[in-house]
Amino acid sequence: MSQTTQSLVLPSANQLAAAVANPGALGTIEAYISAVNAQPMLTPEQEVELGRRLQHESDLDAARQLIMSHLRLVVAISRQYLGYGLPHADLIQEGNIGLMKAVKRFDPERGVRLVSFAVHWIKAEIHEFVIRNWRLVKVATTKAQRKLFFNLRSMRPEEGTTLNPAEIDAIAEQLNVRPQDVSEMELRLSGGELALDNHNDDDDDHFAPISYLSDEGTFEPTQVLADRDQQNLQQHGLLNALEQLDERSRRIVQARWLHDDKAATLHELADEFGVSAERIRQIEAAALKKMRGWLAA
Repeated sequence: MSQTTQSLVLPSANQLAAAVANPGALGTIEAYISAVNAQPMLTPEQEVELGRRLQHESDLDAARQLIMSHLRLVVAISRQYLGYGLPHADLIQEGNIGLMKAVKRFDPERGVRLVSFAVHWIKAEIHEFVIRNWRLVKVATTKAQRKLFFNLRSMRPEEGTTLNPAEIDAIAEQLNVRPQDVSEMELRLSGGELALDNHNDDDDDHFAPISYLSDEGTFEPTQVLADRDQQNLQQHGLLNALEQLDERSRRIVQARWLHDDKAATLHELADEFGVSAERIRQIEAAALKKMRGWLAA
C-alpha cells in the first residue's frame, strides 16, 4: 500500500481521553475526529448499565466510557457553528465540557437515551463560547438577543440584504420577540470590527486608531467635554440653590464650604453673627440639607 493511501494510525484510548479537554493535542483536528468516529457506540443496555454504575457507585470508568462513545456527537454539533469563524478545535472543546456535564446529570432510569439528553448541554456550552468570543463587544446578553443571534442569519430571505419592516415583523412573531429586538440585532450583526493597532510594517502605522487614544482616560476628548458639561450643570445648580437660602445661611455656607483659601471656623462665624458656635452648626446643617434637596429635584 502506498504511503498516500495508508490508513490513519489511531491513538490509544488513553491518548484520546487526554485529548477530550484539548482536541488539538493529537496533532491535528482531523486526527482527533478520525479517532472519535472510530469509538464504538453503546447499546441501550450498555448505556443503562454504565449510567447506573456512575450514579450509584461513582464509577469514573463508566463515566469515561459514556463520554468517549458520544464524542462524535459533539463533533457533529460543533460543525453547525463553524460559520462564526471560531476554531473548530475550540468549539469541540467547549462541546465536550457540555457532554461531561450531561453525563454527570444523566439518569438511566428515565428511559431517555444519553444522546437526546446531551444535545442540550453541548449546545448550551458552545452557545456561551460563541457569544463570549465572536466579538470583542458582547452582541447578545438577554434571552431574546441570544435567540436572535443564533437564528437571524438563517431566517433572512436573502443573505447580505437588509430586512424590510414586514420581514422584521414576521421574524419577531416567529421567534416571539419584539420587532425592535430584531432590528437591533440585525444592526449589531452587520457592524464590522476595526483593529485598534496595525501590525503591518507600513509607514502609515501611526494612523492606527490606537494612536489617537489617550494614555489617560480623563484626557479622552469626549470624556473631557462630558466632564465640563457636568461641571457647568453642577455650578449652575449650586448657584441657584445658594440664591434660595436666606442671607445668613448663604453667608455661612459660602464661608464654610466655598472658599478656595481657608474655610471659616464655627467660632469665627459665631462671633460675626453674635450667636453660639452650636447655633452656627445647626444653621449650616439645615442649609446644606435644603440645598441637597434642591439639587436633587
